[in-house]
Amino acid sequence: MKPNIGATDRTVRLVGGGALALFGVAVLAGMSSLGPVVGGLALLLGAVLIGTALANVCLLYELVGVDTT
Repeated sequence: MKPNIGATDRTVRLVGGGALALFGVAVLAGMSSLGPVVGGLALLLGAVLIGTALANVCLLYELVGVDTT
């Protein structure tokens, strides 16, 4: 697949994904009473955002025809 994520989009994904992943880890570690489901979902979504940023490819963007490069 050809890259479809631009520099600004990549930065937002890295920062947002990192924040979500850290939040998920904190919830799973018991620092919040939100529960393991919320923590797991936040960690998973953060990992997906970081992964798409590192790969420079977003499958959802590919499906709907968006290109931010």
